[in-house]
Amino acid sequence: MIYRILHPTKELKGTLKLSSSKSISNRLLILKQVGRLDTEVLNLSTSKDTQTLLNILSVINTQTVFDVGHAGTAMRFLTALFAATEGERMLTGSTRMKERPVKELVDSLRKLGADIHYTEKEGFPPLLIKGKKLSGGKIHVDSGISSQYISALLMIVPLLDSGLEIELVDTPVSKPYIEMTLRLMQEFGAHVHWTGKGISCTNDPYTATHNKYTIEADWSSASYLYSLIALSKPGSSVTIEGLNRDSLQADAVCREIFAQLGVESTFVKGGQLQLKKQDTLLSADFGYDFSDCPDIAQTLAVTTAALGMSATLTGLRTLRIKETDRILALHTELKKAGIQTTITDDSIRIIQGPLNSIPDAPFETYDDHRMALAFAPLALVSDYVEIKAPEVIEKSYPEYWDHLKQLGFRIEPASSS
Repeated sequence: MIYRILHPTKELKGTLKLSSSKSISNRLLILKQVGRLDTEVLNLSTSKDTQTLLNILSVINTQTVFDVGHAGTAMRFLTALFAATEGERMLTGSTRMKERPVKELVDSLRKLGADIHYTEKEGFPPLLIKGKKLSGGKIHVDSGISSQYISALLMIVPLLDSGLEIELVDTPVSKPYIEMTLRLMQEFGAHVHWTGKGISCTNDPYTATHNKYTIEADWSSASYLYSLIALSKPGSSVTIEGLNRDSLQADAVCREIFAQLGVESTFVKGGQLQLKKQDTLLSADFGYDFSDCPDIAQTLAVTTAALGMSATLTGLRTLRIKETDRILALHTELKKAGIQTTITDDSIRIIQGPLNSIPDAPFETYDDHRMALAFAPLALVSDYVEIKAPEVIEKSYPEYWDHLKQLGFRIEPASSS
């Protein structure tokens, strides 16, 4: 399937209600499972990642083989959970998931006594996990690969024989996501301390301190609406419902980042966030370190290119091992639109535009939801764009195409493939 996307006027008006945070949803599901909590979770994410995790947890005691598909968070969180839960289970995923490393997490769990075996390639899924009671103690973890390794280890601490102390080797990537995990754990009674390069946590059980927990809307999804406003005509405005001003989510930083790209955002009555297009950019040269918020790097790469800016995006090393090699994918697809880039293992440099052509061929998405989400706004600076495999957005933002239609976009099948 290929979608052709266009907007007749390039001016946006509307009010949208975003789905809830995938990151918070997935963590809460694990905390509930570990603590056997009866807390009612409201506004759970509709993303495919969260629904995959929810479905697996619902049959954790009745099945032995579990397929997470493309859901990297589920793979990492379930690896730790299964290792500390009695029973033998096989954990697998998509072809791409089998190329995404889990060695650092598996090695850390093995130090706690876990019985985990690779069934295909060493260091990668699928995993045969023989769950049992694990010890606690002190371990060293390379925190420069994925914050989800740290979060996965922390959340299972109540299942360990004793508390856990993690010494972080290297500067943590996506540090705010570790902080999110710790704050959620604390909300359910955990005692945690993060000082310098060490995180310690007692193995006290989680407690149902909330009868109900309402999850806030997803700031990662909001970043694409910021991009739409940045590329729209002056006078455009979109109001978003469900976002928190004081958010647990790292991607809430897009409020500050997009202010440099001509988007004014203001919280108004009822907690709604209003985005307005401004006439001027603060600078023609953009630079930012995305170490703490890599999920919005693709959004900013495409947006700055479309605005005719030069840009240097750094802190991107984790993008190489995502649903696709996102740095290479950005380089390849932006080149189709006439944008020159230089890339390294950790960065992408966008040579000042303007974007001068939209290809007749569709933009590839590489089984990566964020490629589709990030490139669709280019319809606002061209007659139209075509996006291949548009269904990939179900992974994180399944309402995206419907939301674009609400904002006046026309979306129609271009052809089959």
